[in-house]
Parts: sequence; structure tokens; C-alpha cells
Amino acid sequence: MTDPTPPKRPFSKILIVGAGPSGLLLALLLAKHGIPVHILEAASHLDQQPRAAHYGPPAIPEFVRAGIADTIRARGMLLDTMCWRHPDVADERDSYMAGFDARHVLSDVEGVDLRTHCLPLQELDQLMLDELRGRYGGVVEWEHRVVGVGQDDEGAWCEVEVGETKEKKVVRGDYVVGCDGANSMVRRALFGEEFPGFTWDAQIIATNTYYDFKGKFGWHDANFIIHPEHFFMAARITQDGLYRITYGETPGISHEEYLARQPWKFETILPGHPKPSEYKLINISPYRMHQRCAPKFRVGRVLLAADAAHLCNPWGGLGITGGFVDVGGLYDCLAGIWDGKADESILDLYSEKRIEKWQTIINPISSENFRRVSDKDPATRFERDEFMHLLKKGETDEVFLKELLMSPMEVRYDFTQHYTDAVTKDA
Repeated sequence: MTDPTPPKRPFSKILIVGAGPSGLLLALLLAKHGIPVHILEAASHLDQQPRAAHYGPPAIPEFVRAGIADTIRARGMLLDTMCWRHPDVADERDSYMAGFDARHVLSDVEGVDLRTHCLPLQELDQLMLDELRGRYGGVVEWEHRVVGVGQDDEGAWCEVEVGETKEKKVVRGDYVVGCDGANSMVRRALFGEEFPGFTWDAQIIATNTYYDFKGKFGWHDANFIIHPEHFFMAARITQDGLYRITYGETPGISHEEYLARQPWKFETILPGHPKPSEYKLINISPYRMHQRCAPKFRVGRVLLAADAAHLCNPWGGLGITGGFVDVGGLYDCLAGIWDGKADESILDLYSEKRIEKWQTIINPISSENFRRVSDKDPATRFERDEFMHLLKKGETDEVFLKELLMSPMEVRYDFTQHYTDAVTKDA
């Protein structure tokens, strides 16, 4: 006869600070596993600004585990083709330098479609929020601004200010996970202003815009235009032709000046040199770019993930993708403790391995991605760029192209190999 007594668990609740993409995905994975979660979010609603929309191959296994991959594809799209272009040609159709088509090499990798998944982040956030609350009973409290974090041997807690009145209260759990972005209060509670790294001396402007890059000019799903001043990315994010156009701007001018300059920038940089009547601008937002990494991702019962833990520039999508991979790794560690397959030392391993992946993969590759797109001599970039030579080889060698496009999967790390019941294998 089965014993109806539930197993005694080593903890009872995870507090997550931030209802952004990383916080929601972590909460969804944990709640799906039966672990109670409680999200504290300073805002009154999900962020609606134009942000990430493309999620690379390393993030896809986490979507599959969360049970949302099929819905992302149904509501969004898959990115098949990507290329790098230079602007100094008479016909924009001849601007192609190097690129790839992922359809035949990533669409079925051991039963998983690992092509880049595309869905505007506010829609992905809403999908995860609906799943978390509707299917798994996750708790999300809005207008709960965390102003302090504490811990002792029994648990951890957040001091919060609630709503416009800023009524103070304390919310307790067993662990606190900071998923509260680049300006993380959780990270500041641990390290103050210490966030080693640097801020690029560059400004980017992200827009969502309807413009017929494909029909008029034969451009790819994602296009990176190399130029020292007028570099930009144009990548399709919806089936009906909405593009994320992110472009470089002069640092240090006001928000109003950025808005005023946008029509001139589009006429200058986009193929066809369109006037405002020839495209439809949906929204626009300026961003600074950073390369930073916290000293640790774990201090006792307080943990960091995604932008709260590390930052990189957005060229190549390693920021959002790397954040989702963080979350998947942290989920495995917490689930291992919950199931009695790991002790708390696995959280130190989480910090060690995720920092190592940032230092050896995310930081150097994302930095080179930005140096590539903003290169001072686009005409000779191909000759000097080993990556572009590899892409060119992949255009006629599918086996090689698959190896090349699978290489970003190295940013992942399998923490389950350290479970007590794991089959021994190389770390």
C-alpha cells in the first residue's frame, strides 16, 4: 500500500524579485515542478517597451521544459535566415556579405526545433504569466518595490514598499532570487554599487517598425548592417512583417533629440531611403549597452540570475538567451535540492559555472558581435573576419553549418550531472 504522507521538503517557498522574462520563466519552471513561488514586482503591469524578441538555440530547451515552446511558435515565428551586410553599394540587394539558412540544420535536432524563436517579449511575458497563474497557481504581487533584502539560517526575506502609499512590509521565503534587471535591488543589497565591467561609449535606439525589407529588397529574416556610424539591425519579429530595427545613435543627446532625429536616421540608413509615410513606426526606446558581471551569483540564501547577474550588449541576442539559460540552470539546482538529489553546495556550483560561461562565451562573443557591426572599415571586414569565413564555408556544407550553429549551445551547463543519482560523466 502506498504511503500517502508527502515527502518532507528541505524548503517551502522561493521568492523571486522581478516579473520580467527571467523571473517569469524561473517561476514557471519551479511551479510546474510543484515548488511554491512568489514573485514581487515593482511595476503595476508587464513592461511594454520594445525589447528582445529573438531567443537563440540555447534557450529553446527551457521553453520546451516550461511547456511553452509550441505556443511561442504558434503565436510568433521562427527565424530561418540571418546575414551581415554593408551599406556602400548602389543596389541594396547586393549588400550581402555572409549569412546562413538554419531550416535544414536546426529544425529537428533530436526531436527539438532549435531555430531561433521569435515573439515580442511583452507577448512572451504575458504567455508565461498566464501559464504561471492559470495553470500552476503562482503568486505575483504588483507594485511591491523591494527596498531591502535579508537572510539568516532559517530563511530569507524582502523588505518592500507597496503601491503609492509606500506602506512597508516584509515578505519571507527560503531563498530570494534577484531577477530584477540591470538596476537590480537584490544585487545592490549584496554588493552595493559593485558591478564590474564597463559601459560602451555608444547609444542604440530600438524600434518596432513595419517596413517591407523582404518584398522590396529581398532581405533575410535578420540583417546586420556594418557601418562605423550608421550600423543597425533589421530583424523580422512577427508573421505580418513587423521588424525590430535597432540602430546606433550619437551618445549623450536628449530623449527628445533622439525622437526628432529618427526620421532622418531611417531615411539615411534603411534600404530605399524611405520617408515617414513609407513605414509605420510602432514604438521606440533608447538603450545604453553594458558588459558587466556580478562578483558572485550566490550569497547564502540570495541568488542572482540574468540581467541582475550579468549584462552584455544585445548584438547577437546573448543577453536574453544567456539569461534564460541561467534560469534553467538555477531551476535544476533548486529542483535538485527540493527532490533530495542535491545539497546547497550545488548553488555555489551554479554561481561558479554561470560566471565562467559569461566570462568565456557571452562576454567575448557579444563584444565581438558589436565590434563587427560597428566596424570602421566595412569594405574590408569580410577579409579580416574568421567568423564570416566560417559562414561562407557553411553555405555549401550543411554538416559544417550545423556544427557552427550548434556551437552556442556551449553556453549551457548540465547541473543534473551533480545529482546524487546521476550517472557519472565528465563535468
